[in-house]
Amino acid sequence: MAFRALRTLARPAAAAAAPRVAAAPAAAPLRQFHATPRAFVSVGDAIPDLDVLVEDSPGNKVNLGKELGSGSGKGEGLIIGVPAAFSGACSTTHVPGYINHPKLKGAGKVFVVSVNDPFVMKAWSEQLDPGKKSGIRFVGDPTGEFTKALDLGFDAYAIFGGVRSKRYALVVENGKVKSVHVEPDNTGTSVSLAEKVLG
Repeated sequence: MAFRALRTLARPAAAAAAPRVAAAPAAAPLRQFHATPRAFVSVGDAIPDLDVLVEDSPGNKVNLGKELGSGSGKGEGLIIGVPAAFSGACSTTHVPGYINHPKLKGAGKVFVVSVNDPFVMKAWSEQLDPGKKSGIRFVGDPTGEFTKALDLGFDAYAIFGGVRSKRYALVVENGKVKSVHVEPDNTGTSVSLAEKVLG
């Protein structure tokens, strides 16, 4: 076994005599405080042009930016976001309120969006709107990309096992958001109900 000899390096006399001074700690970056909530989709924003939503099957992509854009005919519509298909408030209050609202036909193209797969959304639509009589289309956002693009996701791991969509309604005109109705507590039913949005 080989041993290496340790060498002591001699310091120059001037350096040895100089007192050592501790270096000042680096300045911590300034943290800014904001009293306003984080911004999400707002009036005037364009609907995201993404081919990530699916209707009835994984191969049937839906792009709401194109569906509700100015070149899509009437260019008016409504996007209803829900935390989960088959959940209590979504199935008994929120979505049925739109299905049964007398002003639904004048709202243009209407979509229900949830961070779910297309099979769950199809089964849910068949339960709530047999025969698709209302004209509302149920689309899944399986990876949550559309929801993330709107900045309308929230941490729902404790209940739903992952990030889910806040409950909301967006009135859209010519591909841009005309009015925003997002529940302040993410899942409640106060500002996004049909009677508040459609009148």
